[in-house]
Amino acid sequence: MTEGSRPAIVARGVRRAFGQVLAVDHVDMEVRTGSVTALVGPNGSGKTTLLLMLAGLLRPDAGTVEVAGADPASSAVARSAIGWMPDTFGTWDSLTVTEVLTTMAAAYRLPTDLGRARTTELLRLVHLEEFAATPAHALSRGQKQRLGLARALINYPPVLLLDEPASGLDPRSRVDLRVLLRRLAAGGVTVLVSSHVLAELDEMVDDAVFLSRGRTVSSEALLATTTQRRRWRLRSLDAEALQHWAFDHSVTLYPDNDAPVGGTSVLVELADDAAAARLLASAVAAGVPVASLAPVSGLLEQAYMSLDAERR
Repeated sequence: MTEGSRPAIVARGVRRAFGQVLAVDHVDMEVRTGSVTALVGPNGSGKTTLLLMLAGLLRPDAGTVEVAGADPASSAVARSAIGWMPDTFGTWDSLTVTEVLTTMAAAYRLPTDLGRARTTELLRLVHLEEFAATPAHALSRGQKQRLGLARALINYPPVLLLDEPASGLDPRSRVDLRVLLRRLAAGGVTVLVSSHVLAELDEMVDDAVFLSRGRTVSSEALLATTTQRRRWRLRSLDAEALQHWAFDHSVTLYPDNDAPVGGTSVLVELADDAAAARLLASAVAAGVPVASLAPVSGLLEQAYMSLDAERR
């Protein structure tokens, strides 16, 4: 985002309750234009409720929401800028795959020819061409997810809201999703994606918004704390050489209770990637046959586990 440009998504002091249940307590967030941003939090933290408000399907009880510069609950311009993919496919099971997309195209008032062309393009994109005439109810869970993604993209949205888009997808489709979202962001589309598949989010996102008990948690502070205490798995082919080197260089080794089979695996605590590079260079220079050095888990996963709600 160029300096001074407007965020694509803004929420200020957003609150939403359902009777006595406070789903979203206080959310403040900004999502940069042209970024892929993760929405991370445990079950019940308010992620889906927040996404529904951003999609214009719920009104907040307090606070303000802006998407593409306007309130999606009252602005047709904002709603037309949004592509929305809920965590379940929803209705229209009796329609064929093609009819689902052409109906959505008509709802967005795309000209008929353009709607048909866009449908063909998207079916190819999500690898559903062979199911074009198949009723939606006959699709597998993963195929419905891909159709849901195509439905969210039908209107060429500059803002894409995705709730658990990888749920039910096979490994190939998950890779395709990751590549697609990065390509869309490179073209200026803003993507906000909620998912519990944190390892995959780590590989695709630029930013993260963390929710705990309906409130936003400072992502900068949370990720900084996580980075300072990040653990890495160090695997060596020679346990004795590894122990001697660690003793000589005052490196604390922790037992690896989840060690993969083969070789000696221990854990080391490192401040950042630069510290990992220095440690690796030292071990190799000392003749330790290092097989691998890698973080035990991604930053998002470690940050998730450090949320107060996850400690209880």
